[in-house]
Amino acid sequence: MEIHLVDATYELFRAHFSPRPRVSGREGTDLTAVAGLVDTLLALLRDEGATHVGCATDHVIASFRNALYPGYKTDAGVPPELLAQFPLAEEAIAALGIVLWPMTDLEADDALATAAARWGARRDVRRIVICTPDKDLAQCVRDDRVVLRDRRRGLTYDAAGVQAKWGVPPASVPDRLALVGDAADGFPGLPGWGARSAEAVLARYGHLEAIPRDAAAWEVAVRGAAGLAATLVERWDDAILFRTLATLRTDATLREREPADLAWRGTPERRWRDFCATTGLARLAARPHRWREDA
Repeated sequence: MEIHLVDATYELFRAHFSPRPRVSGREGTDLTAVAGLVDTLLALLRDEGATHVGCATDHVIASFRNALYPGYKTDAGVPPELLAQFPLAEEAIAALGIVLWPMTDLEADDALATAAARWGARRDVRRIVICTPDKDLAQCVRDDRVVLRDRRRGLTYDAAGVQAKWGVPPASVPDRLALVGDAADGFPGLPGWGARSAEAVLARYGHLEAIPRDAAAWEVAVRGAAGLAATLVERWDDAILFRTLATLRTDATLREREPADLAWRGTPERRWRDFCATTGLARLAARPHRWREDA
């Protein structure tokens, strides 16, 4: 079987900021993000033939990482009309009959990383497809068995693809982010370190601990190596902290134990139609292509 893991938070943001026509629910409420999420999930099931699916959401955007680093991302700056759609998005996923993992202390990415680690080596799982272009989740890629799928661009990244795209193997992605930073997650990386220098050094040494403290010992040519090495020594605690922020957890609580628990058996018709009627998304009521009787 093939398992598809969906970053529903990413899909909500993508739909909200896309040029697609606005979708309104009852009393004119903006439901563009929810409608876009539903459209992409149904396309995954109908057009791409997904059979086993898990969706993760950020039930709240703040996580344990905010306690580690005050500058880590929060819901500040998220449009209120988008933030208001998060609870409805979770209702929509569940009403479609898709397994839902709403994260609170951990993040949606941690749930997807946990699922990939839990089932990635199973013999009855041919491949796990993580549906997001998010570079953070590139660390979960394993050979061609766990891959990253950018559905919008039609691109799939296996381990070789991650190396080609981000300049380091999957296991070094958190180290790369520690050095160059991640603006989306709110941490800056180390001064002077850029993508090229980080990729060159990590391609040789793999992880922060293996990088020689003295640039004279580096077996790779990097402009400004002496300054970069000095910064790494001076800001070592920051580098380790940033890597901790970038490293996805694989111990999220997921009630599903077996890959078969992710099987999509159709949309429970009464529940889905009730959801559409309640929210005012009547245009989506007949959209699912396969129904099952409500339990």
